[in-house]
Amino acid sequence: MTQQIDYYFYSASPFTYLGHDAICAVAARHGAKLVYKPVDLFGVWEVSGAVPPPKRPAVRQRYRLAELERVADYRGLPINIKPAHWPVDATLADLSIVAVTAQGGDAGEYMGSLFKACWAEDRNIADEALLGELLTAAGHDAAAALDFAKSDAAKETRANNTSEAIAADAVGVPAYVLNGEVFWGQDRVEYLEHALTSGRAPIIVSQ
Repeated sequence: MTQQIDYYFYSASPFTYLGHDAICAVAARHGAKLVYKPVDLFGVWEVSGAVPPPKRPAVRQRYRLAELERVADYRGLPINIKPAHWPVDATLADLSIVAVTAQGGDAGEYMGSLFKACWAEDRNIADEALLGELLTAAGHDAAAALDFAKSDAAKETRANNTSEAIAADAVGVPAYVLNGEVFWGQDRVEYLEHALTSGRAPIIVSQ
């Protein structure tokens, strides 16, 4: 039976960028199905108690920047830890991924290029023209995707994804849910792969 991994993310998250290739590779190795589910990260944070980086204590802000460089080095990825266009509203970017999925496409390649645009190329992922360029480069109908991305249906899907992530106890993004067990953070990709390899029972803690 094909395993399903629900992949919750926010397009402007650096840790989503750093974990994207890794989770895609794990899914491919195990024949698992990745279901892409962009969320309103701020809605998730309201429940988990997290705050945006600029509102965190200075020591945590410094550690976050060091961690970005450390993970990028480990995963062999380029990164600008202080990109030109961040913070950025990634709502339309998220909704464009909803659109690709709703129209039957595989958004994985597009997502990778989108995340890289923000965190390695200093491009503005709130720019609709850039989204169109990246959609086209990934083989999607940019006009149709962007049109759907602005629909109430796309917004409702993202809102439902956010509710699902909260229900699954996602603390932040990226979060991967396998058989009801949530793995939060790109540094948990290897733990998720171990769960797939071992076939162990899900670890789920109830209140």
